[in-house]
Amino acid sequence: MQKITPHLWFDKEAKEATAFYVSLFENSYPPTDSSRIENITTITGTPSGDCDIVTFTLLGQQFMAMSAGPYFKLNPSISLFVTFDSEKDSLAGEASIQAVWSKLVDGGKVLMPYNTYPWAHKYGWLQDKYGLSWQLSWSDYHKMEQKITPFLMFTGNVVGKTKEAIDTYIGIFPDSKIEMVVPYTKDDGDKEGFIKHSRFTLNGQNFMAMDSSAPHEFNFNEALSFIVHCDTQEEIDHYWGKLSAVPEAEQCGWLKDTYGISWQIVPTIMNEMMTSGNKEKIARVTQAFLKMKKFNIDTLKRAYGGN
Repeated sequence: MQKITPHLWFDKEAKEATAFYVSLFENSYPPTDSSRIENITTITGTPSGDCDIVTFTLLGQQFMAMSAGPYFKLNPSISLFVTFDSEKDSLAGEASIQAVWSKLVDGGKVLMPYNTYPWAHKYGWLQDKYGLSWQLSWSDYHKMEQKITPFLMFTGNVVGKTKEAIDTYIGIFPDSKIEMVVPYTKDDGDKEGFIKHSRFTLNGQNFMAMDSSAPHEFNFNEALSFIVHCDTQEEIDHYWGKLSAVPEAEQCGWLKDTYGISWQIVPTIMNEMMTSGNKEKIARVTQAFLKMKKFNIDTLKRAYGGN
């Protein structure tokens, strides 16, 4: 299991959206539905009603999605940056980057047109029909083994905080480093010194980030969060203590950091508990964690065992 997993919040469309996404990309699994969409769990009795949770894989990378009501909406503050190695790339079988673009943009909205740019042979930025934002790039500047990279755009009250945030996260997660930081110059159309483009790794996983002073009607919210899988209570305590900055946002393992990005600090053993297939045990664990802010592994184990 990768350490950090992007988590998507939908109203009712988690199963539909993830089935669409896995249809776009090849990965290391045989092309069957059962291997592409790995797990669907329904949790009952939550404040949002019944919630479908889907675990899925895109290009060998793990993601999760949840249908939990119309409380948060995906927006372009966090997008998924997908790199192609050529115009006709194996990422989508015989399809090209343009074909993937065409499927994603159908029913969605163009944020930057699919075109040739100084930094890319082909590039486009869009928001799909489910609200998730994607950047597709075939470029000599974007050669990465990790084909899908979360891209954070710092706007509004946190614009100008990109470099500070990167330094903060690198100080929290092991095996982390800055790969590249490119500030705006006075001729770039944004505030000189703000970050135009950056790449960094957290626990060995790639992330990108930038500042944007342009007027935007969105900022970071809970619709796209990051799950941090923890093997021990000490790990949970570490990440919770370092990341949580908004006490009123703490609930069921969720927290919000000082920049407004949402994280879920979750014990690894929860996956085994919630996919056991034992409805009684799942119900007990669910009722236990609904009462928590920061997860307590011992309490969850006792609930799972019926004690």
